[in-house]
Amino acid sequence: MDLSIVIPCYNEKDSIVALEQALFPVVDSLRRTSSVEVILVDDDSQDGTGDLLRALALRHAGVVLLSHERNQGLGMATRTGFARARGDAVVVTDGDGTYPFTEIPKILALLRGPVDIVSASPCHPQGGIEGVPGYRIFLSQGASLLYRILLKRDIHTYTAMFRAYRRKVVREVPSAADGFLMPAELLSNAILLGYRVAEYPSALHVRRYGQSKAKLWRIVRAYLGFQLDLLWRRLSGSRPAGAEGSLRG
Repeated sequence: MDLSIVIPCYNEKDSIVALEQALFPVVDSLRRTSSVEVILVDDDSQDGTGDLLRALALRHAGVVLLSHERNQGLGMATRTGFARARGDAVVVTDGDGTYPFTEIPKILALLRGPVDIVSASPCHPQGGIEGVPGYRIFLSQGASLLYRILLKRDIHTYTAMFRAYRRKVVREVPSAADGFLMPAELLSNAILLGYRVAEYPSALHVRRYGQSKAKLWRIVRAYLGFQLDLLWRRLSGSRPAGAEGSLRG
């Protein structure tokens, strides 16, 4: 299948060299059997990331660089990439290499049959977390547990950004969150609309370069607010805002 790889970037100048060295051997391998485009979204970086990405795009065919004129957050940067994606399958992943790019073919291999989304799952019993601070592990596992209860789905990780989607999912499932809530919001809304999800047990690694942009208190507040909204929707039987069409089985 044709493939789009979407990578949002914000102030990642220390990660760009490693990103290029690790990503493009995987892309070249995938291009033996598929058409692959790489969509890099610079979310108004202020540290020279944009210049590095422009140079990278000149060195490699099939790279699209999109730029925001102001910082709009991870969620909006991801949706900008989704809007440009042309592939039958769309992979989105972090630019800091916390999930190895070598796992892209493995996650794609599960996007078959009735499966619409494959999500990386470090919280899966066969997954793992390496070097990540304890508070981040607690936040991810705690949030995922609440999503699992609210949505009544046996999915171990809701917060991972590294996923493969069929293009219809990123076109049809509503998403409004601008920040780090967006991956959990999109997955939750997809589940409520009847899309089928598979997990890929994976290892989450601590970032090797640069600093995390996550602000703990903002993420906690966003998760709790959205989970209250989910609870209300479950009790009232309402559908995600902006959803159209009939529910899938």
